[in-house]
Amino acid sequence: MSGDDQSGAVPAATERRAGQRGRRDARHPALRRVVRVRPTRRGLALLVAGLVLVTVGTLLDLPDVVGLGAAAVLAVLLSWVLMGVQRLDAGRGALVVTRELTPNPVVRDQTATVRLVVGARARTGAAYERLARLRLSEQAAHELAGPHGIRARVTAHADRIAVSYALTPSRRGRWALGPLLTTRTDVFGLVRTTQPLGAATRVAVWPRTVGLPTRTRVLGDVERAATGARLASTDDSVLREYVSGDDPRRVHWAGSARQGRLMVRADESAGVRPVTVLFDRALLPPPVDPRTGVWPSTRGSRTHAEGELAVELAASVATSFLDAGHPARLVPTGSGPAPVPFAAGARTGRATVLDQAVDLRGHRGAADAERAVLQTVRALRASRSQEEIVVAVLGPQPEAALRDVAELGVEGTCWALVVAPAEARDPGAAPAGETVGALRAAGWRVATCPPGTAPDRAWALLAEGAA
Repeated sequence: MSGDDQSGAVPAATERRAGQRGRRDARHPALRRVVRVRPTRRGLALLVAGLVLVTVGTLLDLPDVVGLGAAAVLAVLLSWVLMGVQRLDAGRGALVVTRELTPNPVVRDQTATVRLVVGARARTGAAYERLARLRLSEQAAHELAGPHGIRARVTAHADRIAVSYALTPSRRGRWALGPLLTTRTDVFGLVRTTQPLGAATRVAVWPRTVGLPTRTRVLGDVERAATGARLASTDDSVLREYVSGDDPRRVHWAGSARQGRLMVRADESAGVRPVTVLFDRALLPPPVDPRTGVWPSTRGSRTHAEGELAVELAASVATSFLDAGHPARLVPTGSGPAPVPFAAGARTGRATVLDQAVDLRGHRGAADAERAVLQTVRALRASRSQEEIVVAVLGPQPEAALRDVAELGVEGTCWALVVAPAEARDPGAAPAGETVGALRAAGWRVATCPPGTAPDRAWALLAEGAA
């Protein structure tokens, strides 16, 4: 793609295929560049004509004809070698690539704008000559580009080529964007080569989240019962004098008026209970088989769509409590013995939680899922504070892990959303009724929901105490 204000389809390549190509190129980069060179129609015609002249001149003993044909063949071969050994990112005509993604990270099913600029590292004639003969093709993982590829708008200038296009990611995760593929011909138009330019960009795709009410009647009653008749207000915060660099939003105006100087809240979370969102990774389908690069059969396991809604539910709960001023954390099963730190603040805390949610994957089997639940629950019990609230998004638990999970409710405030299995697809799964009964007997507030329930509907079931 080159020229002013052109629109065209930019082909998408899968991340796995791009990675394999990159590994092959790293072994013999110069040889791979030469192999990528292909003759154009003009170059192929000149090569055939040269070979014919060499043959005829040899048969008829005409040295001038032989020399003319050899010159044609040599011109094609010389152009082939020169185009193969040249690197676009080196030498006097070196080109550089910059890629900006807005917003970054991206939210699943929401649109982000990408601006890509290919420019000259130095203002030289060689660089401008390369840009004039350059055609671009952006590579993107299928999860970023979608089934229809990318429609790009290209604007060419003497010293740069600017490309802008939109991405609407279809799946949560971290996906490759780039490297840029360039196609160029030699000065005489005899050969053409395709080379990657610039590095790939890893794009983080956050799960979608919805705002959930954290001050409903049921949840508010639980908090008041634990912290007293009156919740702490901003007036109960510890005040200190304002110093340069403090966030202006933390200024306590009433205290400043009383003291006659600017005062800030030293602890915005005073009286606000921390919230741990425990997420059962067994709600996600098994990971991709690294040998085949394909998803395993979904028989007897959760589907991808059901797993994504479960992740969105857990992320929505954590971010909603963060927006309400609670320190919160997202703790997936199998996260390790070290406690996950709490995040705080509507903006920075949200980014921390959603970054954690990007990399959530399912377990490889039932045994791995059971070990992960036991490890995480025991780590939570060892590090949990008395005022901490636990909100669990769980599947039905096996008997060996259910006792440890239930004991969390004896030690503090615990709520659970149990996502029941689809019996038609997974008749051998543990029934949700046993998990619900054991949790309630241990003091948990529990609600059940079918797989694929929207986060706001699932939260409403828990908030209203529905089963």
